[in-house]
Amino acid sequence: MKREVTTLKKLAQELKLSTSTISRALNDHPDISDLTKDKVKKLASELNYVPNIFAKGFRQHKTNIIGVLVPNITHYFTDTMLRGILAEASAQGYKVIISESNNDIIKQTEMLNTLLQFNVDGILMSISKMTRSVDSILNIIDKIPLILFDKASNKIPCSQIVTNEEESAYNAIEHLINIGKKRIAIIKESEYSYTSERRYAGYIRALKEHNLPIDEKLIISVDDISLKQGKRMTNLLLSIQNRPDAIFSITDSAAIGVIQTLKKFNIKIPEEIAVVGFSNSSHSTIIEPNLTTIDQPGERIGTTAVKYLIEEINNPSETISIKTIEIKGTLIIRDSTFKA
Repeated sequence: MKREVTTLKKLAQELKLSTSTISRALNDHPDISDLTKDKVKKLASELNYVPNIFAKGFRQHKTNIIGVLVPNITHYFTDTMLRGILAEASAQGYKVIISESNNDIIKQTEMLNTLLQFNVDGILMSISKMTRSVDSILNIIDKIPLILFDKASNKIPCSQIVTNEEESAYNAIEHLINIGKKRIAIIKESEYSYTSERRYAGYIRALKEHNLPIDEKLIISVDDISLKQGKRMTNLLLSIQNRPDAIFSITDSAAIGVIQTLKKFNIKIPEEIAVVGFSNSSHSTIIEPNLTTIDQPGERIGTTAVKYLIEEINNPSETISIKTIEIKGTLIIRDSTFKA
């Protein structure tokens, strides 16, 4: 069966009107009579006419569509940010196209160009952790508004909406120090990552301000900050002569791997070794003991990112001041660090 798409041209032929009259009738133009508008809308409904928003956007230079590019759609924290993006975009009359790079640089560039071809009004982007060259992103900024959220970069001159990574990590380490921990290990990413570096900076600052030594043996870097690596790195930390009395992981997934390994060796948590994660994922309250972690306000980050992007879209001729907006994370204290 041959499928037929109803176009403005078909409506015009059926009603013996020009395509411009059909278009203006569908858009309630004041020059078109109510009788003609009713006839056009009635036929459009009967023939299931759907306007081509891309063609309309090409003519008007505005589609009311936002492109969103993230490293991984299935990640828990990404999901919370996307909820905020979708809700705020809808409230402001915008549609959203969501795509993912899978942390692949080539795919990231391809998807940026695809969003540009779709004629989106602006792009919200969380960059791949493998991003070294930012030329493809700078090329987009020259054409349409782009704002980074969550995973950002100091190399890209645009507004960025992020968690207060350094301060949140500082608060987590200070909490461990306040409960008497003195040898605090960190599991972070070895590849350059804005979020990892900021959290590491908070770790170092807290140790320095509380006059605790920085022991390189307690600073563990891995390519993939996953549950599996959390387990493997915990084995490594337990093998050193003067092992840690607390472990801070920059992700909940690796922190859960830490807890599982400590339990396997019957190490008391938090009495012998306390554990802190980052992101307050759904698994943080499933693992036993429940994980102390930093709650990241994902929906608020998404909502804020949309607001700033639409402000730039609506003011194309103005010189936009570049801002870094830090959304406050909250330390959630649970049994992995403190038992009531």
